[in-house]
Amino acid sequence: MRSEKVSDGACGLSMAEGRDKGDETDDMPELLDIDDDMWCDWDEDHSECELQVRCLFCERLFHSAQDTFSHCTSEHQFNINQMVYKHGLDCYRYIKLVNFIRITNPSAEFFKSIHGEAPWDKEEYMKPFFIDDALLQFDVDEIWEHVEKPCSSDQGNDESQVQAAHFQRLEEAERRAEKAEAAVERIMEDFQKMRQYVQDFVINADARTGTSNTNAIADLREEEESIYFSSYGHYGIHEEMLKDKVRTESYRDFMYSNPHIFKDKVILDVGCGTGILSMFAARAGAKHVIGVDQSEIICQAMDIVRENELDGVVTLIKGRIEDVELPVDKVDVIVSEWMGYFLLFESMLDSVIYARDKYLMEGGAVYPDICTISLVAVGDRKKHDEHVAFWDDVYGFKMSCMKKVVIPEAMVEMLNPDILISECCVIKMIDCNTVGISDLDFTSEFSLEITKDHECVAISGHFDISFEKNCSSKVSFSTGPRSTKTHWKQTVFLLEHPISVKKGDVLHGKITCCKNRKDPRSLIITIFINNTKQTYSLQ
Repeated sequence: MRSEKVSDGACGLSMAEGRDKGDETDDMPELLDIDDDMWCDWDEDHSECELQVRCLFCERLFHSAQDTFSHCTSEHQFNINQMVYKHGLDCYRYIKLVNFIRITNPSAEFFKSIHGEAPWDKEEYMKPFFIDDALLQFDVDEIWEHVEKPCSSDQGNDESQVQAAHFQRLEEAERRAEKAEAAVERIMEDFQKMRQYVQDFVINADARTGTSNTNAIADLREEEESIYFSSYGHYGIHEEMLKDKVRTESYRDFMYSNPHIFKDKVILDVGCGTGILSMFAARAGAKHVIGVDQSEIICQAMDIVRENELDGVVTLIKGRIEDVELPVDKVDVIVSEWMGYFLLFESMLDSVIYARDKYLMEGGAVYPDICTISLVAVGDRKKHDEHVAFWDDVYGFKMSCMKKVVIPEAMVEMLNPDILISECCVIKMIDCNTVGISDLDFTSEFSLEITKDHECVAISGHFDISFEKNCSSKVSFSTGPRSTKTHWKQTVFLLEHPISVKKGDVLHGKITCCKNRKDPRSLIITIFINNTKQTYSLQ
């Protein structure tokens, strides 16, 4: 096959090859041989390719928009200048007019009868009828600069018409600007809604639906749990829990006041920590106590048990309850201090349920057994200002965008009971002897009875614990703001916009609580109240 040389940057033969072709290029003169007459002939030959402008009312073609408009005036009595004048046309309305005529084919007489709203003032006429309609490229401002005034013998009337046309144009521009501002405002509102939607979508995408019966905690790998258990290897957290008298003394009083539950029984302590509950059980008369904990505190717990000469009764095992093998097949009682913020934070109850289903003998019991979560309305405007309104002016700078990321973070703090403005409402009750994993993700409606005129700035959550099953002396405690302080405090969900309420009102709402898919030990909580929805994370 013979190769042909292609000239640089061109899709054709080189000039040298062209000359070799002989007759095929005889009609093509050398570029340097073309004289001025030939160039003129070439221009005339190619002038037919120039863009032609079609009349608005007939099939005639013209070489310019001005010629087309002149023809429309003389042949069709349609004066574009007067139309621009009469209707105050700007570039957008002019485009609509041209497309309107192209699409609807009205007669020129039709336009003389238009006095009110122009029929072409619709967005549908922004779409061209002809793809390359030259009239759409015409600058209507040229008409305003060189407009022919309407024919009249009265010069004063001419001037008034000119002024009226200009006023009409200005008014139309002002109306268009107002519409544009309104459109921009709607766009910004939609953007904020979309932004909130995306934020909620991302957060909720991490949440479990609550329909699964699988144990997310049991499925976690050791490396995924390392951070959680290492946090309980720090001694400060155990000191805080042991010094929480409400917590620790409630467990002690339950065991010492109900020795019949523990006498000669095998007890399992899930998440034993320092071993305090295991030793309470041993002192209450247990035959054998098995404590299980994955954190490094288990090493100190072994020393503590030996120091108190209870190592003959208490056996401690390092590891997750889901992974270890107990020295017994079944136990009579399971005790555990598994509660987290808002009761379910950290999802340790999942491990208790796992232990119950695997090791608890028929007729056995889990303690504590009855748990409830409650909500109450908060009316502390100062708190709202400190955490929400604060971002409106930070040292003279606006940081209101921070509200969108600050509000979703649930706060854990001790509330002054004086700032509560409603009765408490129970939203969830759990019986640890029967509850399933899927029950821990829930949705509940609530009604808060308002007790004083105020503004509701937040919803607070807390939990109550009871030791009841087979107990001759029942023991219970509360983590609510009207009770003695505990290390759990209360979980506060700030509202972006405070709600004005009066005594006797009832705030109705709905709350959804579920595990975070990416981190099953954290919670995603969504509150619907006063026609608003806010999603919070507790992690």
